[in-house]
Amino acid sequence: MKRRKLTQRLPGSRPASGRGAGREEARGAERGGTRRGGLGQRNRWAMGAGGCCYQFRVLLLGDAGVGKTALLRRYVEGSPGAAEPEAKSEPTVGVEFYSRALQLPAGPRVKLQLWDTAGQERFRCITRSFYRNVVGVLLVYDVTNRKSFEHIQDWHQEVLSTQGPKVIFLLVGHKSDLQSTRCVSNQEAEALAASLGMAFVETSARINCNVDLAFDTLTDAILQALQQGDIKLEEDCGGVRLIQRAQVPRSPSRKQQYPGPCQC
Repeated sequence: MKRRKLTQRLPGSRPASGRGAGREEARGAERGGTRRGGLGQRNRWAMGAGGCCYQFRVLLLGDAGVGKTALLRRYVEGSPGAAEPEAKSEPTVGVEFYSRALQLPAGPRVKLQLWDTAGQERFRCITRSFYRNVVGVLLVYDVTNRKSFEHIQDWHQEVLSTQGPKVIFLLVGHKSDLQSTRCVSNQEAEALAASLGMAFVETSARINCNVDLAFDTLTDAILQALQQGDIKLEEDCGGVRLIQRAQVPRSPSRKQQYPGPCQC
């Protein structure tokens, strides 16, 4: 399964486009699988007349090695409840793109565009270019790496200086299964999250602990801010989009209908 690396893409540009990409996305949805790079997604839906959904663009930020890629892979590709052996992944180069579609309990359907960023300083000029076009940010640190926790405020301020106050943040303490080498307490992280005005979740991609909860918490917070008017739909903003689709006739002989190339 190939990874899609975006090292020089302009803000707001679409990673996959064209009829070929749309057909491939449709085939991936019908198979029920998930492919990286935005060409296939889990939890696809068929929408009726007047149906609509939101697209939220979300960024993961944090020092190199905190496990941002592992979190995303577990959320998008992993099997629920299954533990996985510890494995070292290659460092992200520039920015990589994932996506997942889901149905929220409150009713709206949401497509998440998930951007995995490199934590190394030499890629910072690339990752900064994506700040202006996101509505949500997961600030990730490693509970066994004190410096990654201390750098959270720097990541937070860097986004605010570029994006402004409209973005929704979530603090994520990763690798919570490594209790014997933990050096950041839960209480410390809760205090930091409260001081920065954001929620906090501890996760472990290896044992699949609270991974879905982290992304669901951020998604719910974005939707709530949107409904309350704290975040507004704007034509020139790629962080939030409202997507509408025409009615798709349902056939009793097929389990799923797909309306054609996705315009997300």
